[in-house]
Parts: sequence; structure tokens; C-alpha cells
Amino acid sequence: MVLPKAILFDLDDTLIRAYAQPEEAWTRLLNVFAAHLDAHDAQSIDRVRVAVMEEARGVWSDQAEAAKWRLNIPGARRLSVRRGLARLGRADDALADRIADAFTELRRTEYRLYPDAHATVDALRDAGIRLALVTNGAAETQRAKIERFELAHRFHHIQIEGEFGQGKPELAVYRHALERLDVEPGEAWMVGDNFEWEVVAPQQLGMCGIWYDPFGAGVPAHAAAQPTRIIKRLAELVE
Repeated sequence: MVLPKAILFDLDDTLIRAYAQPEEAWTRLLNVFAAHLDAHDAQSIDRVRVAVMEEARGVWSDQAEAAKWRLNIPGARRLSVRRGLARLGRADDALADRIADAFTELRRTEYRLYPDAHATVDALRDAGIRLALVTNGAAETQRAKIERFELAHRFHHIQIEGEFGQGKPELAVYRHALERLDVEPGEAWMVGDNFEWEVVAPQQLGMCGIWYDPFGAGVPAHAAAQPTRIIKRLAELVE
């Protein structure tokens, strides 16, 4: 595939591994709190995990609520755990907040740059591709990740929801990034792991939606669009 004039990259779970495979992470974390939860076997731990994750899906399923909570992910986790424990008849806000905050810290300490992220981005920039980093989330949180993983100098434009005032999948987000890169939609790709944000919405503008699927999840069963391309490694963009 011929490279475009510009590429917009997502950050979380595209350039860095941040929130992927939550089932495994929650299971590990809840085992730490097993005694407090009176959960002494794998089945009991899984019951708590399911309740918390189902409540989290409820929090994130409403688009307007999700836009609010994206700017306060630790708060969203506290709410989800509080509701999950209450649902199991173990309402304890103090314990719920301790668990949620511990999960937030676990995730933060386990952020990892994907091994081929720097090399891929650098190769694209060296090839003359205009690059933007377009991420949802709070300004302070996302800026800290960008600095921690030495990403700032690699992009011609960085756009964070908490600074810009809007987040994906609002079409204004992509339009603004394209304007800053001085390219038309048909001259640009969007690369990322979120099907709605990195495939469906960009394609509405005429961009190519490149879906990053490192764990081989496959296109969602009821997907409203098909990716222009699916990659499992970032390096596939330059191979």
C-alpha cells in the first residue's frame, strides 16, 4: 500500500499498551483484595470481576457520560467498583475506592511502549509523512504518557481531548488535526485500536481507517464499516 501524505495515530493501546486485556488485570488486582472481599477461590474472584466490569460497561455505554468520564478515568473506576460491590450485596465505598485506586496505579505502572512504536513513527517521519497524535483523555494524564515515552518530538501535531475540548469520535476532532497537518481527508490515514474511533468515524470523512488489532480480536460482529486495512504490528505500516 502506498503511504499517504499524513497519518493520525491514537495513543492508548496503539502506541502504548495501556488498557488492553482488562479481564486479566482485574483478576490479578482482585486477588490482592481477596480477604477484604471474602473471596477465597477463583470463582468468587471472577464473580466480583464480572460485576465490576459489567458496571463499567454501563458507565461507558452512554456517549455523553463517557465523554465526561474520559477526563476522569480514576473516578469512573471508583464508580464502577462501588456499583459492582453493591450489586453483590457488599456495598462498601471505602473498600471500593481502595480497589479502584489500586487498579489505576497498577495500570499506570504497567504502561508499556509497543516495541516497534518508536521505530515505526520515526521511519514514517523520515519518509516525509506528516504525523499527528490524536488522543482522548485528560490533558495532564495524557501529557504525562507522551513525555514518559518520548513521543512529543516525533509528531508534527499533538491533540488531546482535555486540551482541545472535544474527543473522538466527534468529526471536528479529525478535521482539526487534518487542518493542522494541511492535508485533505483522502490524503490521510487514522491508525488505532478503537473500531468506532479509528475506523468508522474517520471513514465518514473520507479517511482510511487502519485498525490496529494486536491480539487478533477480529472485526466486531455487527461492525458498521470495514477497516481499510488491519494490522497486528505497527511495523506493518512501513513494511
